[in-house]
Amino acid sequence: MSDPTGTTRRAVLSTGAAAGTAAVAGCLSDLTGGGSGETYTVGYGEYETEVDSSAFPDELQIYCVQTGWSNWGAVMEAFEDEYDLPLYDAQGSSGEALEDMRANARNPTHSAYNGGYSFGLEAMNDELTSDYKPANWDVVPDDLKTDNGHVTATRQMTSAVTYRADIYEERGLDAPETWEDLKHPDIAKDLAFTPPHTANGQASALSVNRAYGGDLDDLDPVIEYHEAIAEHGADFRRNVEGPMTAGEISTVVEYDYTGLNLKYNNDEFDEDQIEVAVLEGPDGEPGAMNVPYGYALLRNAPNPEAAKLFMDYVLTEDCQELFFDAYVRPIRANELDQPDEFPDQSSYEAAGFTVDQQSLVEKQADIQEELVDRTPLQGAQ
Repeated sequence: MSDPTGTTRRAVLSTGAAAGTAAVAGCLSDLTGGGSGETYTVGYGEYETEVDSSAFPDELQIYCVQTGWSNWGAVMEAFEDEYDLPLYDAQGSSGEALEDMRANARNPTHSAYNGGYSFGLEAMNDELTSDYKPANWDVVPDDLKTDNGHVTATRQMTSAVTYRADIYEERGLDAPETWEDLKHPDIAKDLAFTPPHTANGQASALSVNRAYGGDLDDLDPVIEYHEAIAEHGADFRRNVEGPMTAGEISTVVEYDYTGLNLKYNNDEFDEDQIEVAVLEGPDGEPGAMNVPYGYALLRNAPNPEAAKLFMDYVLTEDCQELFFDAYVRPIRANELDQPDEFPDQSSYEAAGFTVDQQSLVEKQADIQEELVDRTPLQGAQ
């Protein structure tokens, strides 16, 4: 199984991010004394301000900052090492976080949202967020941040297929190249998708939908695809690492990050047992949705000063490198050295596509409801 702390092989080999946090402190902080009461300069432009550590909580709660996902375990450890401020291990999906934010709108329990970018925009539209532009906000692409400072992307992933190459070889199966290949009965019989109410599962569904000619207003293609594979045994699953390790499922549709992290950072596998493919449609249509993830300061946050420090830290080069350690593409990727282990860039160029995030926000609740109501695959809830 993967290291539960989120520490990766590359992070172990290169301790610069954790051991070099003094450099981060130099960028973020102006210390006014030892012990409690240290102050740190945070924010970008008009949002630049000083925060005082004496106001920090014993534990900072941020939605969807959790071990086992996007290398947050390593980020949490490095942040605590630098600022002596632990982060709560907040398990849960982006959709679950949004529902919890709505339920606790009058008395927020968490200080910031972190998760699927479109869910952050939805929270902003529900007036659950507050404006804050973290340090390095200016280097984030314009289409991956809101002008008002409410939602900022920190990383992005691409829908992909991860499969057990050793099992494919045993079954005499070729490596998949298009979504049509996954309809093969010997693949579909233990093929898993993640549920559509998650950002990941929604992107997987929309990837298939686009590959067969659909769009945000027409989900018939993905439903027809689900009908074709359901008869062979494909289903939805929330947790896939254990079943993949046991050989219970041989193929899973998630993000490129998930597969690459499983391939290179999981001691249960030899690297050649796991492969990751970015798929096109049957006639060369785009079939791999690029999905930004980001964060937002919450309105009436219980610990806004600590949350601002955390948000600034996530956009530092040291923290952005930690995402690459788990094969998550950070938002500042063009400033960093990308690992060679990613699929060939030509496959991303051929299959990759994006959707307008504001349009997705307007429609995603209906999209998720329709997918859950219409799919024949088990486990959609």
